[in-house]
Amino acid sequence: MSSPLRHQGLAVKAASRELADASDERRSAVLRRVADALDSRRDDLLDVNHRELERYDDSGAGRDRLTLTPSRIDSMVEALRTLADASDPLFEVVDERVRPNGLRARRVRVPLGVVGVVYENRPNVTSDVAGLCVKSGNGAFLRGSSSALESNRFIANLFREALASEGLPRDAVSLVEDTSHETAAEFMGLTGIIDCLIPRGGPSLIRAMRESARVPYVLDGDGNCHVYVDSPCDLDQALAIVVNAKTSRPGVCNAAETLIVHEAVADEFLPRLVEAMPQVELRGDEQTRRVVAVTPASEEDYAREFLDLIMAVRVVDSIDEAIDHVATYGTGHSEAIVTTDPEHAREWTRRVDAAAVLVNASTRFVDGGELGLGGEVGISTQKLHARGPMGVRELTCVKWVIEGEGQIR
Repeated sequence: MSSPLRHQGLAVKAASRELADASDERRSAVLRRVADALDSRRDDLLDVNHRELERYDDSGAGRDRLTLTPSRIDSMVEALRTLADASDPLFEVVDERVRPNGLRARRVRVPLGVVGVVYENRPNVTSDVAGLCVKSGNGAFLRGSSSALESNRFIANLFREALASEGLPRDAVSLVEDTSHETAAEFMGLTGIIDCLIPRGGPSLIRAMRESARVPYVLDGDGNCHVYVDSPCDLDQALAIVVNAKTSRPGVCNAAETLIVHEAVADEFLPRLVEAMPQVELRGDEQTRRVVAVTPASEEDYAREFLDLIMAVRVVDSIDEAIDHVATYGTGHSEAIVTTDPEHAREWTRRVDAAAVLVNASTRFVDGGELGLGGEVGISTQKLHARGPMGVRELTCVKWVIEGEGQIR
């Protein structure tokens, strides 16, 4: 007997096939309709979100992720409009060749099918994921958290209304409203329905994904991101980068969690950093504590994604030691160096194993919108299929199209 969730998933599956066959003009028109609706109905959405915030009892990173503001809605609107104006990713020719026997073979981009996303708080994810899925011809099957249910429902309904207005099936965007753990586990096991599963949440969600998922998944993994302040470097530039990477939004995955400082600049740089971000609790090794009075750092601190105004600090004697530290404790997300040595910059980009490496820029730029992808469905820390911010092209796969004139083997 089919459960209500499987029945809902089958409807998304059927809708995804029709959406994949729709023209880019129709799919993009859906995004423009939603962008206009978000813009004109922002006060209604903010009221809905405010009610959820009043019921929410967490004052940390979770609250920040749940919060919608006028500027965040502006970003959602802009992402949808940018995505609508982007080129059609479907049936883009990846490569082609003519074989000696005359066969013409090419690989083209096609939708994955149904993209399932499990996420915590973050109502903006509803807009970003649904927009990317519609643009790429995929069904969006969304399972958010109870804390953001009303905001998610509001946004999902805007997509469903826009799809219907363009003569496309509403179920191409579908929100699971049962937010129980049992339903989440069932969702992760919807074989034959979900073609790619993506989690957006903390360690407990990732553990649940590893334990319960029976469908292919791409991990939006932990962001234990580092900034390495090298010698030589521009210390004014380094100060601005570290402060931005740590404090602009400490509760997101591309925020810096550990600072590594070369011993040659530590005496000058660390006191300036303490003064520049007094709201941040620094936890340092013995060499750090010889320079500034901070909390001792434990081994766990270097391995931890704080998602808070806390930062681990380590002083090293070389770029090799900095790279070894990242290799030991990093999660393969985003790793930055601040340096004026071109050879050190080259070493960092070649030797550091991460989805994104940065030179003289904040880790906060590792974001689909900032990199011109028109939003993202997540940031993959895996190495197969997709790595880094997953935009519209990362929601496609390829198929071979082979044409002949009667050739046989």
